[in-house]
Amino acid sequence: MRYCKRCVIPDTRPGITFNENGVCSACVHHEQRKQVDWKKRLKELEKLCDKYRREDGYYDCIVAVSPGKDSYYQVYVMKEKMRMNPLLLNVYNFDWTEAGLHNLNNLSEAFGCDLISLHLNRRLAKKMLRVAFEEFGSPTWYWDRAVYVWPVQMSIKLGIPLVVYGENVNYEYGGSQQEETYSAREQINNDVAKSIPLDFWLGKGVQRKELNPIVYPPLEEIEKAGVEPIYISYFTPWDEVMHLRVAKRYGFRTLAHEWDREGHFEDWKQIDAVSYLVHPWLKYPKFGHRTATDVACRLIRDGYITREEGIKLVKEHDSKLDQRALQAFLDFTGYTTEEFWKIVDKFYNRDIFEWRNEGWVLKDPIWAQEKPRKKQVSPDTP
Repeated sequence: MRYCKRCVIPDTRPGITFNENGVCSACVHHEQRKQVDWKKRLKELEKLCDKYRREDGYYDCIVAVSPGKDSYYQVYVMKEKMRMNPLLLNVYNFDWTEAGLHNLNNLSEAFGCDLISLHLNRRLAKKMLRVAFEEFGSPTWYWDRAVYVWPVQMSIKLGIPLVVYGENVNYEYGGSQQEETYSAREQINNDVAKSIPLDFWLGKGVQRKELNPIVYPPLEEIEKAGVEPIYISYFTPWDEVMHLRVAKRYGFRTLAHEWDREGHFEDWKQIDAVSYLVHPWLKYPKFGHRTATDVACRLIRDGYITREEGIKLVKEHDSKLDQRALQAFLDFTGYTTEEFWKIVDKFYNRDIFEWRNEGWVLKDPIWAQEKPRKKQVSPDTP
């Protein structure tokens, strides 16, 4: 494994690329922010909002939300700064933390917005979760896919063309997209919820009529309806700590007094649900990194911690799977502990892991490769 010289992301992350100086594409894109005229970008957003602003009292836009801090920031920008009248759309979780349920209800109350939640078919969810876990190591694919698909479906049905999403994952964190754009029309093609042919699910005993929440509308239908999905991260610098500060002003709660999670060094990221946390942990056996790496990279890029501090956090937290999350996952799916680990075992990447002392261990972890450096490496624009 090779690691970025600026942050702590490895080259095993899908879609990530490194330049000739060993700096990842996510850090390069972050550095390019310094050249952006953010006041001009905000004016562009105002102009875009004016295009869709209504005077008849109907909704001006849809904001796709979770109960997370970033969603609070999205609604803050659209409702408080842009003075739009948003309809909030949420795909409901299968289980909840106390903070997550509070934050979802409070999001509507704090900003005075109507909110519609899609409660996915729980029986189907269990079936598809098990299949996606066993076949791909991506148990929450069904839920993640609906997050991208359902708001666009509703935009067409309700006649609300402007759909607001958070960050462009493919650009912000490393992926195939190298040019920044405000348009989220290609979001469905990122690596979060990859397309799986419907025939695959039909072959697993799922009926076509059950799959409606995850069937993306044809491009012709989207264009005919004038649907315009956008990334708010194009118009304002994406900074999770700043989002947390804004969210707290509006009543957002962290997990500080509820749950000290194994494998996490913060209490404000992915805090909505319990069993969902197994999904991001599964990146570890497949790619050798997970949430601690992801959060550390973002904090390094935004200047909140040093790379050396990030390496220590990754070493201490990244491999750990929280036992409460695991038990909730087992309770929902019906697996035994032994069955769970037998399935996980086949996803360990033998190129980067080796079996040692009755457990899988990274062959070349970042803390064994690099010594502390006195000076940060500045990413160069390719």
